Amino acid sequence: MSIDFKDKVAIVTGAGGGLGREYALELARRGAKVVVNDLGGSRDGTGHSDMALQVVEEIEKAGGEAVSNGG
Repeated sequence: MSIDFKDKVAIVTGAGGGLGREYALELARRGAKVVVNDLGGSRDGTGHSDMALQVVEEIEKAGGEAVSNGG
């Protein structure tokens, strides 16, 4: 049995990689609209949301709906 997330919104933190990415992709496969949140932090305090944007593109290519924390 699979849980259906149709008409639901899921906010996934750390979704630019690792488990967060996998959760974001799976929730999208199950019908959720996904907010992909990942600030891309690095050890020196800088960062960018490129990884989050890549996950959004992956979800959209598969027919899902997603936005990143940067819009």
